[in-house]
Amino acid sequence: MEHVPPPAEELARLDRELAELDARRAQLLTRRAWLLAALRPPAPTAAPGWNPSAWGAPPSGRPGAPAQPWGYVPPKQPSAPRSAQNVLLTLGGLLLTIAAIAFTLVSWGSMGIGGRSAVLAAVTVGALAAPAVLLRRGLTATAEALAALALVLTLLDAYAVHAVAAPDTDGLGFTAVAAGVLAALWTAYGLALGKLHLPLPAAVVLAQWPLLFGAWAAGAPALVVGWALLATAVLDGAIALWGKGTGARVTACVGGSVMAFSALMVGLTLSVTASGPLGALAPGALLLTAAAAALAGAWRAPRGFARAGGVVAGLAVVAAVGGVPAAAVPEGWRVLAYLLAGLALTAVVRTRLPRNAAIGVLVASAAVAAGALVGALPGLAAVLLGPVTLLSDVWAGSPEGFRSAVGSTLPWSELAAAPVVLALVAGLLGAAYRWWPSPARIAAPLIAREEPGSAGAAAYGAGPAGAPGTGTPEAGGAAAPGASGAPWFAGGRAGAPWFAGGAPAARRRPSGAALRGASGAGAAVLGWGALLLAGAVLDVPYAIAVAGETVLVAGLLALAVRGAGSDRDGSTAVPVTALVVASAAAVSAGLLSLASEGVSYAVFGALTALFAGASVRAGAGVPRAVFAVAATVGGTVLSGFAGRSLGLAPHEAAPLVLLVPALTVLFGARLRRNPVALPVELTGAVGALVAVGLAVPDAPFLALVLALCGVLAAGAAVRPERRPVAGYLAAALFVLATWVRLAASEVSFPEAYTLAVTVPALVVGFLRRRKDPEASSWTAYGPGLAATLLPSLAVAWTDPDWQRPLLLGVAALVITLLGARYRLQALLLLGGAVLALDGLHELAPYVVQVAGALPRWLPPALAGLLLLVVGATYEQRLRDARRLKDALGRMR
Repeated sequence: MEHVPPPAEELARLDRELAELDARRAQLLTRRAWLLAALRPPAPTAAPGWNPSAWGAPPSGRPGAPAQPWGYVPPKQPSAPRSAQNVLLTLGGLLLTIAAIAFTLVSWGSMGIGGRSAVLAAVTVGALAAPAVLLRRGLTATAEALAALALVLTLLDAYAVHAVAAPDTDGLGFTAVAAGVLAALWTAYGLALGKLHLPLPAAVVLAQWPLLFGAWAAGAPALVVGWALLATAVLDGAIALWGKGTGARVTACVGGSVMAFSALMVGLTLSVTASGPLGALAPGALLLTAAAAALAGAWRAPRGFARAGGVVAGLAVVAAVGGVPAAAVPEGWRVLAYLLAGLALTAVVRTRLPRNAAIGVLVASAAVAAGALVGALPGLAAVLLGPVTLLSDVWAGSPEGFRSAVGSTLPWSELAAAPVVLALVAGLLGAAYRWWPSPARIAAPLIAREEPGSAGAAAYGAGPAGAPGTGTPEAGGAAAPGASGAPWFAGGRAGAPWFAGGAPAARRRPSGAALRGASGAGAAVLGWGALLLAGAVLDVPYAIAVAGETVLVAGLLALAVRGAGSDRDGSTAVPVTALVVASAAAVSAGLLSLASEGVSYAVFGALTALFAGASVRAGAGVPRAVFAVAATVGGTVLSGFAGRSLGLAPHEAAPLVLLVPALTVLFGARLRRNPVALPVELTGAVGALVAVGLAVPDAPFLALVLALCGVLAAGAAVRPERRPVAGYLAAALFVLATWVRLAASEVSFPEAYTLAVTVPALVVGFLRRRKDPEASSWTAYGPGLAATLLPSLAVAWTDPDWQRPLLLGVAALVITLLGARYRLQALLLLGGAVLALDGLHELAPYVVQVAGALPRWLPPALAGLLLLVVGATYEQRLRDARRLKDALGRMR
């Protein structure tokens, strides 16, 4: 029979074995690191210095060499003589450059024409020839410095030629020719001396100016200047793609971006300011050529540049194509022409354009649509926020039209196209949501397309039967979304795509359900905004505007209820968006209805009924609770309207407002533990708080409202699940109502009224404690004691006599001692608090007297001393506080 050790012994044995394994593993890892360092060849140029990453690793080189201690910094080697020579020669080259500039500008006039030519020719030839010799000797830095000197000398040569040989030549024209010639010379020079880094970027910089300065010199119109800028940008793009050297390509990329942007700005300005469609054709041709050049560059550019080129090309096409009809329509409708052109760009998914460039074009289309929508925001904000001004003059009378009710001074004629823009985009999004598989199939070739330069199907892959997407994202492609081979946005199987299996969240692509839901949500929001703006632009009558907004709320609620119940793909974007928009539309319609009494009742009654019906038809969970809460708010507003219609003052209407909270208490008792019950009851509690706020100006009504709120809280406390909170709240409200009533009646002896409540309450609490010893002292004695102690304390603080504070202090002392004796928390805390406050009231005059007699430095000193003592005994004070807390917690 095998011996089985006790669990404790076996656990100790396992711990020892694991510790031995860890120690052995550490030894093996250390030996492995040493072997790798011994086999690794030494770095050819190891920079000396502090290298924390090498701490603990064996030194590279000869095995067995002594390791240096941590943080060891080898001594710096002296600089090589050649390095010092390079520094000196570089400084010399810079000084020669400065001397040449000073000679040309200052001493030029003291020499004859022959001397000038000889000096400049000799110095320039020497500066150009010296870098070749220096490069053969390995003096690269000096060669670069002399190449810079040669560049400056060639510029000075050009200046000298213009000043002596052609002084009457136009400056801009001569500069254009000189820049072109120098750019060609420096390009040839840089290609001949390939080790120099400066000549080719300098040639690219010089190449930016010949066409631009030539156009300016010829007095060409702005369109010709735009073509010159575009031609320069095309040249820069060619250099960026096929040029030699990183410096030249980066310089060409920067210069091309600046020139292309300038050309696009020229074309856009001319297109926007054209006097008619014919005048917009020529700038449109410039913009279309720029778009073609951007797409040609995007065809071979890396990913980021390809997408940027697609964006630029898309925007240029929109400006060119949309600018022609925009020049023929009124100013308010031009945005529609550009929007249609932007939406037409979505056809790029059916072309053979590379994927990254096509994505850039689609981004441009989305940017145009977003810009058109942003233009409609001021009008929509005015329609939504304008009725807020009606709050200052409720029921002042029905205005004539929608614009009068909104009260905005916007130029509505210029916003005539805004509703059409919103409706057009909403219709497209709604069509995509309704017939989603079709857009997914149309865009499938864009996902499955192979990138130029990729190795066959490795970039995007091709599954069985040509199904797109078996490549990896690292290769630039899209993984297969599911067994069906459908694209990732068509809602394929969730487990198949690369983004569902451990990929970082930032690289995960949205599912087809999410994209479809976003389309539906956008359609709902934009459709609602289009109808609202249409009413304002057309200035429909006030009654039609209010009725229309109410009907919109009904439609949105129906969409929210229907979408929440029939959304099969799991996306909640449409019902949630419809619910949010319905709430905003309800607020807008409610504010708009405040101009007329009858309209207010009709609108809020309809809204209350709509939300109540939606709460009945909606499924369980959050939507039903939101609908029920909105219906409760509408009922509360209607009860407030009733008080205003009866001509009641705000404090007199407060009891009417409590009707809805009373109904919510009954409703909660009916629903019991239904998830809707708690939100509805909390909303009713907010309505009761509003009633209390209305009654604050009148103390008797405030006492009445507080007592009624206490009755409602007591009614809610009948239910076991509400008793812990509602019971205490009811007691507090009843006590507070008593205090307010006594204060309103200017009672100077509240004990005559409060003792009549305190004594029976204490008797009832005593009987309950006898029946249930585990009952809390706060439940048994707290309300009864507070009913007398707190009002008496409030009166004692304003009583100049000594009898009341003395009797109150004696009573509080007795209650405190009883609480300590019988371990009753309520008696101890209430009695102690009242005793402390009463004693403070009695000592306050003496404290003020003593404080006035003390030096001014003494109170801060005492406070600092107290803080020092408390800080020194901080841990002991914490332990004392914990013991006190535990002692109080053990009390009943």
